[in-house]
Amino acid sequence: MFSDQGPSLRELAVQALSSVETGYDLLAPKFDHTPFRTPDTFLDAVADALEPLGPFGAGIDICCGTGAGAGALRRLCRDRITGVDFSAGMLAAARAADAGHGKDAAGPRSEWVRADVLALPFRGAFDLAVSFGAFGHFLPAQRPRLFAEVRRALRPGGLFAFPITAPPPADSALHWALRGFDAGMRVRNLLWRPPFVMYYRTFPLSGVLADLGRAGFTVTHTALEEFGRRPDGSPRCRLVLARSA
Repeated sequence: MFSDQGPSLRELAVQALSSVETGYDLLAPKFDHTPFRTPDTFLDAVADALEPLGPFGAGIDICCGTGAGAGALRRLCRDRITGVDFSAGMLAAARAADAGHGKDAAGPRSEWVRADVLALPFRGAFDLAVSFGAFGHFLPAQRPRLFAEVRRALRPGGLFAFPITAPPPADSALHWALRGFDAGMRVRNLLWRPPFVMYYRTFPLSGVLADLGRAGFTVTHTALEEFGRRPDGSPRCRLVLARSA
């Protein structure tokens, strides 16, 4: 599952027994060599779907990690892209990757900001917000605050977009693996401090859409057809499009 350049089992164990922030600081140098990095196929599919809705001026990647989403934002934004995360280690990796990317004088300028996304230091600053693979780090009770902060960071009419995958069928091995992971994480957090919040089954589409609406967004969603459909015809992956008032 991991490449030779990825973390060892010991390193993963140390991360799992740390806080979320410390754990990601430790994992950051090797994060892009793990399956936890958002695959380029997802990033490209989201950029392809958003391109007809742009171009956008300024864009922000919420919980940017090592900056994988920056490539999608560069395609979509003309003026500025901002990555925000609370892990100094992940941001250091993002800055290093950004420096290695090379600077295009005609492209958007980039910045990397350390901040708690539940208290974003931005108001009316962005036309587009995206996020990839980070929502398992937020408990359901935190979603309204998270979405309210993103809305405040957007200009009127700004767009908050993110992919969300359908849950695996209840009779699949993946369904039970994810249930087992979440159960194990709950036990870990009961027995060990500091907590490490990371769950796979706490971000259902219906609850997410309801919380976005209560936060003041007008919400639609569209199928990302690149990932196919389930036997019942529903999409395996959707792109949620939340427009601020």
